[in-house]
Amino acid sequence: MQERPCLLTVHAHPDDESSKGPGTVARYHHEGIHTVLVCCTGGEEGEVLNPAMDSQEVRDQMADIRRMELEAATGIIGYDEVVMLGYRDSGMAASPSNENPESFAMAPFDEAVGRLVEVVRRVRPQVMVTYPEDQSEYPHPDHIRSHEISVEAFEAAADPDRYPEAGVPFAPSKLYYTVWPVARMRGVHAKFLELGLESPFDERWLARLDRDIPFSARIDITGYDDVRLRALKAHATQVDPTSKMWFGLPPEVQATIHPYDDYRLARSRIGPVDVEEDDLFAGVGASTLPAARPS
Repeated sequence: MQERPCLLTVHAHPDDESSKGPGTVARYHHEGIHTVLVCCTGGEEGEVLNPAMDSQEVRDQMADIRRMELEAATGIIGYDEVVMLGYRDSGMAASPSNENPESFAMAPFDEAVGRLVEVVRRVRPQVMVTYPEDQSEYPHPDHIRSHEISVEAFEAAADPDRYPEAGVPFAPSKLYYTVWPVARMRGVHAKFLELGLESPFDERWLARLDRDIPFSARIDITGYDDVRLRALKAHATQVDPTSKMWFGLPPEVQATIHPYDDYRLARSRIGPVDVEEDDLFAGVGASTLPAARPS
């Protein structure tokens, strides 16, 4: 019997779903794929990065506000279901919040994997997406742990001897890692210069752009290029709407710059991982992608 097509993405905090692959999720949702987000923490340790929102009242209600922001953003993107894994934001490494017993960093590994396995077995995704193993650019403990439990759950969900209390075993077909969009960032920098504008990228950022990151799948998000910016703005505490990097170019110009999301196939039960793809569901019999939606 044909499984319902389902895409499951695993992210660490509210707002990560809006910066990493939201156009892909929006497109698959539009084409009939059931889209599910697992958000591992509530983002309680997030700093207020929008000066207009920076008040003690906001900081005191950060957990509630970030949950409301997540609800707004996932509605814009088109997630059919949002699952909170139930852990507290760990904050950055060596911070006091790391020691909070409710934090993701302090959670027993097997417990966290078991919670994710339960979700996998219930929603039965053919495709899972999470972060890559290399988090050296932003070594947040919650991003590292999100990667670790996703890889483990991809394997464990299929094993009837593991987490028997978590439901009927199910084997996802593929596990992908998100790829930082260096090509898009290069394009944004070049467009600022082309238009005679000051680029928002400083020397540190330019050094990051001077490298290539391997990918195996490139998803065309033409017609969904506005989703990222609208979803990011929904995270009003975390994103400054005056940020030149995100919002410094006119939307119609931004839409012309690298309208793709890139991924790397990390695990596959249906074939080799050394492939080139334009569809995360390629080979699993659940793809619905025709041409991208007209803009």
